[in-house]
Amino acid sequence: MAGKLAITSVVVGAAVLMIPGSSGAQDLDEAAALAAENRALLDNLWILVAGILVFLMQAGFGLVEAGLTRAKNVANIMAKNLADATLGILMFFLFGYRLAFGSWLPFMDIDTFTDLAGGPVGSHATFFFFQAMFAAAAVTIASGAMAGRTKFTSYLIFGAITTAVIYPVVVGWTWGGGWIANMSVGDAVYSDFAGSTIVHSVGAWAALMGALMLGPRIGKYDENGKPRAIPGHNMAYTIIGVFILWFGWFGFNGGSELAMDNLVAFVAVNTALSACAGVVGAVIVIWMISGKPDVAMAGNGALAGLVSITAPVGAVTPMMAILIGFIGGILVVAAVLSFDRMGIDDPVGAISVHGVCGIWGTLSIGLFARYDDAFLGREDAGLFYGGGINQLIMQFILVAIVAVWTVVTTGIVFAGLKYTIGLRVSREEELKGLDLTEHGSPGYAPEAMAG
Repeated sequence: MAGKLAITSVVVGAAVLMIPGSSGAQDLDEAAALAAENRALLDNLWILVAGILVFLMQAGFGLVEAGLTRAKNVANIMAKNLADATLGILMFFLFGYRLAFGSWLPFMDIDTFTDLAGGPVGSHATFFFFQAMFAAAAVTIASGAMAGRTKFTSYLIFGAITTAVIYPVVVGWTWGGGWIANMSVGDAVYSDFAGSTIVHSVGAWAALMGALMLGPRIGKYDENGKPRAIPGHNMAYTIIGVFILWFGWFGFNGGSELAMDNLVAFVAVNTALSACAGVVGAVIVIWMISGKPDVAMAGNGALAGLVSITAPVGAVTPMMAILIGFIGGILVVAAVLSFDRMGIDDPVGAISVHGVCGIWGTLSIGLFARYDDAFLGREDAGLFYGGGINQLIMQFILVAIVAVWTVVTTGIVFAGLKYTIGLRVSREEELKGLDLTEHGSPGYAPEAMAG
């Protein structure tokens, strides 16, 4: 709040000086109006830039997934990520935004669409743009867990339904002011600043249902059911993808403040610290288990820290951000190995990164919340700050409701696809590679493959 007042004071002062003939005291109302307009322009600009950063994360997702899977499926993976952005934004514009925020964009006139204060926050255009990037990110999460064996047409249908209905309903219940937003346990209401549950766990629960419906890739398990490693084909892609995602996450979390104020920098610091701690936690654990500092697991550790801090980023101290990220890094290694042993084939660890760590990040608010993040409505809400257990219970309720909704709805979608047009490619197509069988050409030139 102090940051907003300071910025507003500067803007008011500048606005007074901009008024011709102003002495500084006269025309104060006019100066205040000009300051308010400049304030709105600044906020809209930041939200737009943050949305652009989130859009760039699509490239990061594509590189991580491509790097961790086989070369014969790289074009298919890039096609799915391109489809996530294309269909995701279109379907959210045509259907999802209305379910999420109650506004039917296609029938708005241009003045309503561009009015600086016309949307839930800022202009409808700015707010829609930012939220549409989140919708595209949510569906992309599921892509990695389904890599190497999913029919492209079926994936397109799943992505369209998810961004048109499944994800927007969750947003409507929460950020859109719906029934979860109006729930309370004692004095505790839900908090999810940037979407550990609202975005990431929706994608992860969908990923889990997709992986279960598809079954494991050919060769993933031996005759005794023991998991075998299927190495990714390009670790450079993977780590470059991690850095692109990390970069975009500053927009993902910082933009969720929905204003340009001092909290944005605080959020950026917590985001960076948690990601760093996630790498450390994951590397320590995998080094102890395997005797080597596995690079792919280190990359997933960074993503684990990022997902973990996404919900509590505005409510916790930097030291708690480090702890939350460190625990997220430990959890992602344990989860990846556990899902492997359970027979759930997730080539990129999407369920572990976005699901397990998404749950952890959401629950961590009930333990470590120190500041009011504009959701909590109070300071010291966390259990370890004397806030009691109510906040932790409320966070668990949020996690449970979103899990049930997403598991049921995506389960229905995947089952419908599986028993109608089919969800998985044939054995021959999978062995040959989806680049050739689904798209008609290899992802790499023949000479590159030979090399």
